[in-house]
Amino acid sequence: MKYIGAHVSIAGGVQNAPVNAHRINATAFALFTKNQRQWHAPPLAEESIDSFRENCSRYGYTPDRILAHDSYLINLGHPEKSALEKSRAAFIDELQRCRQLGLTSLNFHPGSHLQKGKAMTDTSIKKCLKTISESLNLALDQTKGVTAVIENTAGQGTNVGFSFEQIAQMIEGVEDKDRIGVCIDTCHAFSAGYDLKSAKGFEDTWRQFDDIIGFQYLRGMHLNDTKKAYASRVDRHESLGKGNLGMEVFRRIMVSPQWDNIPLILETPDNTLWTDEIAFLKKFILSEKNNS
Repeated sequence: MKYIGAHVSIAGGVQNAPVNAHRINATAFALFTKNQRQWHAPPLAEESIDSFRENCSRYGYTPDRILAHDSYLINLGHPEKSALEKSRAAFIDELQRCRQLGLTSLNFHPGSHLQKGKAMTDTSIKKCLKTISESLNLALDQTKGVTAVIENTAGQGTNVGFSFEQIAQMIEGVEDKDRIGVCIDTCHAFSAGYDLKSAKGFEDTWRQFDDIIGFQYLRGMHLNDTKKAYASRVDRHESLGKGNLGMEVFRRIMVSPQWDNIPLILETPDNTLWTDEIAFLKKFILSEKNNS
């Protein structure tokens, strides 16, 4: 079964996320558990926790259909000690907040090496990937029950995690393989140089993913079109069918059982289109069933 949704607002409290997801006819959703652009947030109130759980139960959102996302400020590969410790502490807090809400997955952007100059790139990347794995080991050792889900990046700036090889290196360095996963963003993958648009490129990309990382680690996907060209290394999301990817890639995902039973999350820029985009994705599934 396909679980399709969007990254919904928590305005007014996290308890409103499942309500907002239900309003757009989503069968899955993503959320921030606090303000994503602030380091610190008040602890989750018991009333909000209870209400969140009740609303999830009311609308049928089990933990396997929900993909929490951490703060954009966190950099688990930061080269400076004080900033790295701050990021690690914030990430542990995010994992703990997920645990309080009964969630089992926390999606995160792996990090950036922040170094300048081409001569430093290879060394900086390797060191950053190692630091991210060490950060994950520390965080997972101090928490329980929540899987850390690495999101691929577009490779913009000094961001790491844009290649399957880099993601595999991070996973290799994590001791508890049962609590590490991957979320593939279609916009990021295309911008990083994975040709999801053509039929052959789509097939080749996922064969590489399985060979290098393994489908057993796939915990979710972000379904986004892109405003930027193939291999641009620029992260700019676009509404489905309005960018350089087009709709065929999303049809392929919808009709294949390979992407069943994981959250398939829209992060497209126009949230007024989410209801229509979800309905359109569901139509691909119905069309395939009717033709089979």
